[in-house]
Amino acid sequence: MKKLLIIILTFAVISCAPIRVSYDFDKGTNFSKYKTYNYYSDMKTGLSELDTKRFLESLDAKLESLGITFSETPDFFIDIKSSTIQAVQRNTVGVGLGGGGRNMGGGISIGLPIGQPNASRQITIDFVDENLKQLFWQAVSESSYNPNRIPKEREEQLKAIAEKILSQYPPNQ
Repeated sequence: MKKLLIIILTFAVISCAPIRVSYDFDKGTNFSKYKTYNYYSDMKTGLSELDTKRFLESLDAKLESLGITFSETPDFFIDIKSSTIQAVQRNTVGVGLGGGGRNMGGGISIGLPIGQPNASRQITIDFVDENLKQLFWQAVSESSYNPNRIPKEREEQLKAIAEKILSQYPPNQ
C-alpha cells in the first residue's frame, strides 16, 4: 500500500508543471486609486468560450478577495490574451541498420518520435486606465497545457493561474 501511495504521489508531483509569471508595471502608478474594474467588451482571449468563463470567474474571485469590485463604471479595464506554444518534439528512438566490409560501409537511421509533443499556454493580462489611456500593470504567465484535460482539471489549472498572476498585485514599489 505504501508503494502505491508513493508512486501516485510521485506521479502527481511530476505531472504538475510550474506556473511561471513575469510582471511589469508603471512605477509612477498610485495603485490605491484602482478599486473597480471591468473587462473590455471586445476582448479576444484566445481561450475557448468555456475556459474564458472559468478564467474570468477565477479572476473575479481573486480580485474580490483583494477588495477590488466589478463595476459598469470602472477605474480600470482588464484585457486578456493567450496563445498556445507547441514545443519541438525532441524525444526520439533511433533505429539503425548498418553494414560494411572490405573498406565499404553503409547505414540507415530513422528517428521515431515517442510521447506527445509538449505544449504550453501563455496568458497575458493587462490592466489599463482608460481615462489616462495607458497600461499600468501587466502579468504574463506560462504553464503547461493539455487540451485533452477534463473540465474539472481545466478549472483547477485556470484558478491556479489566476491566483499566481494576482499574487503580486498590487506590486511592492
